[in-house]
Amino acid sequence: MKEISGELMDVKRGLTELCYGFFSTLANPTRLAIIEKLNESPMNVSQLAETLGQEQSMISHNLRPLVRCKFVQVQRDGKHRVYHLNKQTLTPILNTVEKHAETFCKNSNCPIKNRTES
Repeated sequence: MKEISGELMDVKRGLTELCYGFFSTLANPTRLAIIEKLNESPMNVSQLAETLGQEQSMISHNLRPLVRCKFVQVQRDGKHRVYHLNKQTLTPILNTVEKHAETFCKNSNCPIKNRTES
């Protein structure tokens, strides 16, 4: 982990700290891929692992913070735990990100646009 300077830690209060926790949970390629797949349909860990071409342990590891922060909900279905996207929270966020990129990231210098094109 990167060490955060004392000055930056002083800034991380209130809304800044809340936003940091919120967005850092989402700022992970595997977690975003899980969110994308769960946006299509609910799945268990094995289905997610197969669909994403990842080890089941990697998927489970990345589901934990998503469940803890309530971005993803889990229900038992027999022996399986089925994961569902919290669409009430994430659908508006994903739509906002997409609209922002379409509206404001037409400039080739925009890091959001550059990432979506790669």
